[in-house]
Amino acid sequence: MSILQRMESWGATHHPKWLVVLRVVLGICLFIKGISFISDTAQLEFVLAEGRFTQSFHWLSYVIIWLHLFGGFMIIIGLFTRLAVALQIPILLGAVFFINISGGVFASSSEFWLSILILLLLIVFFIEGGGPLSLDHYFRKRA
Repeated sequence: MSILQRMESWGATHHPKWLVVLRVVLGICLFIKGISFISDTAQLEFVLAEGRFTQSFHWLSYVIIWLHLFGGFMIIIGLFTRLAVALQIPILLGAVFFINISGGVFASSSEFWLSILILLLLIVFFIEGGGPLSLDHYFRKRA
C-alpha cells in the first residue's frame, strides 16, 4: 500500500464533520485573497519585489492570483483537494519565510500569523483530504 493510499484510508476513517466547515472557510479565505490580489495587482508585485524576489519574476504575481482563485474554489467544493492544497503550500511557504518575515513579524500591517495559520491548515488538509462532504468522496463512492 502506497503512502498516498494509506493517507486516504486514514483520512476517510478519522475525519470529523467539523473539519468540513474548516475546509470550506480555508477555501473561502484563499479565494478572497485571490480576489484582493486581483483588485491590487500592483501592490502584490511591489510586495514580491520587496521580499527578495527580483523583477524577473513578474509572472509570479499572476500565477499566485490564479492559484489562489482556482485552488480556493477547489478546496471549497472538495474536488482534488490534496492537489489544490499541494499547489497552495509553496505559495504560503514563500509568504511566511520571504514576504512576512522581511516586513517584520510584529508590524501593524503584518499578515504573518494569518499566513502561519493558513499554512498549518493546508498541511492538515493535505493529510486529511476533502472529507466525507466533498466531491472527492462523492466520486470515489460512485466508482
